[in-house]
Amino acid sequence: MLKTSLPSSRPLPPGRRYWRTQVLAWGAYAVFNLVLFKAFAGKSAGTWAWVLSLVIAAALLAASHLLRQLMQRRGWLGRPPLALLGRLLLANAALAVGCEVVIGLLAWLLLPRQSAAQGPQGWLPYLGYILNMNVMLWLWSAAYVGWHYLQRSQRAEVEKWRLTAAVREAELNTLRAQLNPHFLFNGLNNIRGLVSEDPARAREALAHLAELLRYVMQHSATPLLPLSQEMEIVTDYLALEALQLEDRLQYSLDVDPAARALPLPPLTVQLLVENAIKHGVAVRPAGGFVAVTAQLDAEGWLCLTVRSPGRFSPDAATGRSGLGLRGLRERLAQAVGPAAEFELSNDPAAPDAVRATLRLPDLRTQAPGPATVLSTSLSPVAS
Repeated sequence: MLKTSLPSSRPLPPGRRYWRTQVLAWGAYAVFNLVLFKAFAGKSAGTWAWVLSLVIAAALLAASHLLRQLMQRRGWLGRPPLALLGRLLLANAALAVGCEVVIGLLAWLLLPRQSAAQGPQGWLPYLGYILNMNVMLWLWSAAYVGWHYLQRSQRAEVEKWRLTAAVREAELNTLRAQLNPHFLFNGLNNIRGLVSEDPARAREALAHLAELLRYVMQHSATPLLPLSQEMEIVTDYLALEALQLEDRLQYSLDVDPAARALPLPPLTVQLLVENAIKHGVAVRPAGGFVAVTAQLDAEGWLCLTVRSPGRFSPDAATGRSGLGLRGLRERLAQAVGPAAEFELSNDPAAPDAVRATLRLPDLRTQAPGPATVLSTSLSPVAS
């Protein structure tokens, strides 16, 4: 039989910040009362003014702490505003009366009879004192409840970011789980055609595939990598494809040294090159030329361009865009957001060429995302 434990109704133990705030606030109120006694009583405000000021502050400190206990023990802070307001209305009134009774008893016990005789006469002044106590307790309640509502709002915001980050991580993990077998299958499929034809070249292709798999295992879970590391896998991938396609594949890599340090999601360039070879070179008996260029534009953005032979038709490409480019678009949306610009179109500079263009901002200067926000811990709650 399963046992479920209910949340404890015990109030949370107050921390140092709570007691420090309590002592400072009510100590300041004691000084304020002392100034008032001195101002209105003049020279007759002697020891009794000090004693009465401290007694009032101590009574309000105890009353506010008892109110805190009630809020936490009874779960008032989790109730709707109107329900909380009604409970505070009764509690503050009762505590204000209790404070005035305690203050009167302590004043009668601690102060000399002549000093006590200088106090208020009749019920009207005591009603005024009770009203004053009630106002002070309402001010304290507003500050305490407002602080807790602020902390709750901050915790809710952090929880929202944590959930967003978890969803993004799950989506990225799903994409990696799809792309890695896809990547491995393509590599093994290329080697399969070489095993019977040229075992030596097949062994060389296996060496390149091993480097590719090492890269995938080490870096596919990394959000961003420098372009220089990404170009290493592109070089191995092109060498692997060249072993199978032989003279049908010609390629060039032109990377601006200033762009090599800029980060981008792993396998980004490789997926563009794979798509260019699969749809532009491998389907043509004569093969073709793949040109990869990477440079910085005037705004400091990374501009990647992969050119390959063929003609691009948006209507026809919709049904055969393949896992690679779909996964690339989704990964860019997750890692960069709407700032990334990707376009697949016919190359205006060549009559029979397709151009894939990708523009990325310098991600090293981007504002922190949810994962960074979550790493910032909130300050302890003064409960």
